[in-house]
Amino acid sequence: MGKIYAIVLAAGESKRMGYPKMLLPFGGMPMLERVVENIKNSRVDEILVVLGAYREKLEELVKKAGVSCCVNPEYERGMLSSVQCGFRNIPENAGAVLVFQGDQPLISHVVVNEVIDTYYSSGKGIVIPVYDNRRGHPLLVTGKYFNEIQKLDHGQGLRSLAENFKHDVEEVCVKEAGILRDFDTFEEYSKEVNKT
Repeated sequence: MGKIYAIVLAAGESKRMGYPKMLLPFGGMPMLERVVENIKNSRVDEILVVLGAYREKLEELVKKAGVSCCVNPEYERGMLSSVQCGFRNIPENAGAVLVFQGDQPLISHVVVNEVIDTYYSSGKGIVIPVYDNRRGHPLLVTGKYFNEIQKLDHGQGLRSLAENFKHDVEEVCVKEAGILRDFDTFEEYSKEVNKT
């Protein structure tokens, strides 16, 4: 069925944070490294990190983590440009790809494996985890949608893929609210890391 790949989106400018959020400490390591470690503990075969802003600082971190990276020269166009860049750097014979955001360190390997298991058991081309009736990350897509992703409208983003192909979507209910959590502001980040 082909290898399972993960694309980690880490190209953003962190404008609302005012600091490269991928470098903020989380669970004893930089946030991006925590995300990568969580994925490494799952059944994902290969990891590709998409870089853009703060490339030099993050490249060292990616190298240390022992995973591959690519650079999105158009990262200022928004997240979809990084998604598309990532998919252009995935082998065409890949079985499926899971898309992660680099600022979602609360997604555990358990959830990742649940998404992968659902892909194998459902036969669907798009698998999305759901918590409390809300869709989150990582979104999984099979190889048949790689070309479709390159055609998506930048005004809509990756979510529109599931809207365009509703018949081929499988949702998997998970027990972790972390699939919905990202950190856009320092306040959000501080509140999470200072939980007692």
